[in-house]
Parts: sequence; C-alpha cells; structure tokens
Amino acid sequence: MASYLSQLTDDILPFWIGNGPDWDRGGVRTCWDNLGEHLVSDDKYTWSQGRWAWLASAVALAARDGWLPVDPDPWIRTAVATAHHVADHAILPDGTAAYVTTGAGEAYEPTPGDGLHTSIFVDFFVAMGWAGVARLGADPQTDWAGRATALYLSAVDRIAAGPVRTDPYPVPAGYGSWALPMITIGVGNELFAATGDPVVAERVRAAMDDLAEHYLRGDDGIEMPVLDPELADPDSLHARHRTPGHVLECLWFLDDARAVVGDHPLTDPKRLTAIALRSLEIGWDPQYGGLLRYVDASGGEPSGVVPVGDNNELDPYAQLVAQTWGTKLWWIHSEAVWTCELLAARTGDPEIVVWRDRVRDWTLNTFPAGPGMEWIQNRDRSGQPITQTVALPVKDPMHIARAWLRLAESEQRGELRP
Repeated sequence: MASYLSQLTDDILPFWIGNGPDWDRGGVRTCWDNLGEHLVSDDKYTWSQGRWAWLASAVALAARDGWLPVDPDPWIRTAVATAHHVADHAILPDGTAAYVTTGAGEAYEPTPGDGLHTSIFVDFFVAMGWAGVARLGADPQTDWAGRATALYLSAVDRIAAGPVRTDPYPVPAGYGSWALPMITIGVGNELFAATGDPVVAERVRAAMDDLAEHYLRGDDGIEMPVLDPELADPDSLHARHRTPGHVLECLWFLDDARAVVGDHPLTDPKRLTAIALRSLEIGWDPQYGGLLRYVDASGGEPSGVVPVGDNNELDPYAQLVAQTWGTKLWWIHSEAVWTCELLAARTGDPEIVVWRDRVRDWTLNTFPAGPGMEWIQNRDRSGQPITQTVALPVKDPMHIARAWLRLAESEQRGELRP
C-alpha cells in the first residue's frame, strides 16, 4: 500500500490545485463529472465554496508546519480568494448564505420560487471556511473569525428555534436529524481552534448532550429519531433507517471535541469504538463489501412504513433512501478509514483493528482513479462508477483530502497502529 502521504501529495492535492481554483473570478470549480475529466457546469455551490476555503487553509497550515511537502502559496491564495468570493457574492441581506451562484457569482434559486437560502448546512460550511482562513491568518485586514462566529451562532440559534431548511436532505416534521448536532460539533471544533471562544465551546457541549440524549440508543446511532410522536412514526422508514457514514464521521468529531469541552461521555475512546463497531457491523455489505449508504436498523435494505403525500408521491427523503441505499460513496469510506485508524490507535481494540484493515483495503482497492487523479467518488453497490448526482452535482473536494490530511499527519508522526 502506498503511504497516506504519497497518495495525498501525488494524487489528491495535485488534482484539486490543478483543476479547482477559479483564479480569475475567485472560488473553486467543483462541478466535475465523476471521472474528473469534464467540467459539466460553471455554477458554484456555496456549500462547496466554504468547504474549499477551509480545506485550502488546512493544506497551507500543514505545509507551514513542515510535515506536508507542498508549496503553501497557491493554497493560501485560493483560500483567501474563496472566502472573499463567498462574502461578496453568496451572503444575503439577512446574513444567511445563498445555496448556489453562477460561476460569476450571481445567486439564483435552485428551484424557482423556493428562495435563495434553502439549507442551514450551507451557513455552517461558510462559517467553517471562514474559520479556516482566520486560523491561517493570511488576511488580517478582514475579521474572518468574527464573521465565522456570528454566522455559526446564528445557525445554531435557528436550529434551536426550528424548523430550518436542510436541503438537499429535507427532514420531515416530527423527526430529528443526526446531521444537525453533528455539524454543530464539527464546525464548532474548527471555529474553537481558530478563536478559543468559550461561547462556541458551550454550543459544542450542548450539541453533544443532544446527541447523547436523542440520537443514541445504546451503541446505535439513529439518523432520524422520533422527537414528536404525534407527527412521526417509530415504524417508518425514516425512524428505522441508519446512515453508517454519518455516525463514523461524527465519531472523530467527538474525539476532537475533547480539546473543546474536556471530558464528556462521548469523548471516551472506548465508548466511541463501541459505537463505531455497531455502525460497521450493520453497514457493511456482506455481498460486495464496502459500506452501504443507508441501512435498516437491523442491517440490510432499509424497511418500514413509507409516507405517501397527497399526490400519492413518496416523501422526498424516503425516495432518496429507497433509491440510493445500496450506493457506495467516497465520503462514507474516506471518513471510515480515518475513524477506524484513529480508534485503533487510541484503543488497540482488536475488533476495530480488523475493521480498520477491512475498510482501508476495500476503499483503496475500489475508489482511487490512478496517478495524478483523485477518486471516482460515486459507485454502485458492486463498486462500479455511476453518473447519478449525489446530494449536489459536484465532485466534492473536502472529504477525501480532509481525511488524508489527518491520516498522513498521524502516519508521519508515528501515531498509527501497525
């Protein structure tokens, strides 16, 4: 197996710095086809712009720290330019972020009549990007830390007041969404690293408490728990389905949160390992290998009552689960590789070590696209490339590079377990 560092520096980062930045207009071009060969749209999804600003900042910081052998200058340039592009073109008069803009930066409604701001997740990823640039310190004339904190706290407060838009994953009334406390924790960690703000730490702890109270049943991570029994059905597909990738990604957020909130029941590595083992066991595909996108609470194809609307149409989220449960996606596997490596190193638990090897080997035998390329990110159940849009019509720049930055740094420091 090639080292995590060589995969990062030879393939993943060269693809993105060579193809992503829009040096003329600012921001990043992410609407590449799954093979990474053709730019299918010039549009700029704000979700991805925020992620890119954070990622480029993280690469530059790693280069400046001396362990990542890349030139930090282009990464600094694109991080700052992307942060400004979002601030200048995607932030609406009420302070929220537009879902998408044209390549030139003109915001438009993704669905006519639906409005420009359609997802709280976009606000979080913008805050994350600005936090990354603040930590980088390359543009001291702009108060990126203040902007990031204001947007983050606004988003958290809006979740508490509810309901909020969560496109492209609409949450039906009466259910929770694992993704909301998860993103509050993950982005809060990054913001705290940039600011040390105790108010941000309070929001992270509150989200961890919420996760422990409503989203975990023993070691079972529940994607959409029933929060209002009058509106939600515990026997529905929504309540029964699980998203192993979300749980596994969130576990390393919780490990990171130890630096933000100190000790908490959800920062104990043994507890995190038990939760990971449950998600791996129900999420692994016994036929083809790899982790399924969605599974039933007992494993396998999701089941349960499927709500039908007035026009005899499936609920949009139920339709998403039913149609895509068997796909094998890049983000689930890159996150799982890092989480398994992290927990194996933290605990030495023999079960998680076995899973670490299984997940890593399947991932590296399936997803990479070859020298100088990133991954072919979207796969069908058997692992073959597919062309369908997943979430956004983009080739995501963050998940693989973020995980491989963690993996490569830990590898370089001798922290990974053999």
